[in-house]
Amino acid sequence: MGDQFAVYAVALGLMPPWEVMETTLSVEEKRFDIRVDFARGSRFTCPGCGKPTPAYDTSERTWRHLSFFQYAAYVTARVPRLDCGDCGVKQVEVPWARPGSGFTLLFEALVMALAREMPILAVAELVGEHDTRLWRVVHHYVDEARSRADYSGVRKVGIDETASRRGHNYISVFVDLETKRMLFGTSGKNAETIKAFAEDLEAHGGKREHIEQVACDMSPAFIKGVGEQLPGAEITFDRFHIQKIVNEGVDQVRREESREVAGLSNTRYFWLKNPRDLTSGQQAMVDDLARHNLKTSRAYQMKLTFQELFQQPDRASGEAFLKRWYFWVTHSRLEPMINVAKTIKTHWNGLLNWFESHLSTGLLEGINSLLQAAKARARGYRSDRNFIAAAYLIAGKLDFRLPT
Repeated sequence: MGDQFAVYAVALGLMPPWEVMETTLSVEEKRFDIRVDFARGSRFTCPGCGKPTPAYDTSERTWRHLSFFQYAAYVTARVPRLDCGDCGVKQVEVPWARPGSGFTLLFEALVMALAREMPILAVAELVGEHDTRLWRVVHHYVDEARSRADYSGVRKVGIDETASRRGHNYISVFVDLETKRMLFGTSGKNAETIKAFAEDLEAHGGKREHIEQVACDMSPAFIKGVGEQLPGAEITFDRFHIQKIVNEGVDQVRREESREVAGLSNTRYFWLKNPRDLTSGQQAMVDDLARHNLKTSRAYQMKLTFQELFQQPDRASGEAFLKRWYFWVTHSRLEPMINVAKTIKTHWNGLLNWFESHLSTGLLEGINSLLQAAKARARGYRSDRNFIAAAYLIAGKLDFRLPT
């Protein structure tokens, strides 16, 4: 190997008997080629037993490498097969690429670094490759990193669903609320997703019976799944999901009353806000409407009062407060709010568990926002598998052990 090729050998991490034999630059094709080879009679380490073994035949292969200035770079080499007396026929693993990949390790490291910051389609356009090939790289490193993940210390889990595609397509996301990392994602939002999580947890060194706390919304499927698959877990219903249900009750009262009261039709978002978040104009309108003794105003007061629940000092005080609120609402003759109160009654203990656990799915809501923003930038992910892989990139805190 001439000294003019030494820098390429170092960059590729070559060790004898591998050496760079030739480089070619094609301005017309915007392509830079590096040819790697070995001398006749060279011996290679057998992948099975480690003995030095001569090659008995070769096949030529080419890998995409990091670009050389504005030129797409490629590495081409004859890859030997060994006929080891102890192990049989074995393919030599080249040091610059992983088995089965059409890219060098450094090119894959670049792809993974970019994939954390931008959609795969944009990465594909940037590096001049088809996005399907790049998704294979992402899935490989995500799967490898997850296979090494240790879930033995997981005790508190948050569960939420997020839309993966248009229509009624969802994935369920499971997060370790203590380490703030995504543990697992799977298609659907039914009880089977909890079973899939429990199995994945145990495949990574965790134990389902060690899960002490689960934060989720009031999905019957999640409640059923947790009860069946995580026997030691106590459920805390997320306070923000519960508040959303109360808000929906207020809006239902407003919609029904707007058929009879002029001026209510376009005030939906006024009643969803707290008074401190209203503009002066919005506050004046709400005050003006309130003077008419509206049902909507009464429902709005029920909403504001319900928020005080989470300011109570302990569970006993919280339960006493909630009982008074429940009595008030169920005697209000506002059917949508009565239905809200009955829903809360059905999930009474899970709501009051917040006073001990103080858990919420706020972290998941933040992850959900990041995923939906990434989905919008990517204009979709084609499949749930791709969407879940993107979720691991964004929130999994995985160790990909990428080459540098």
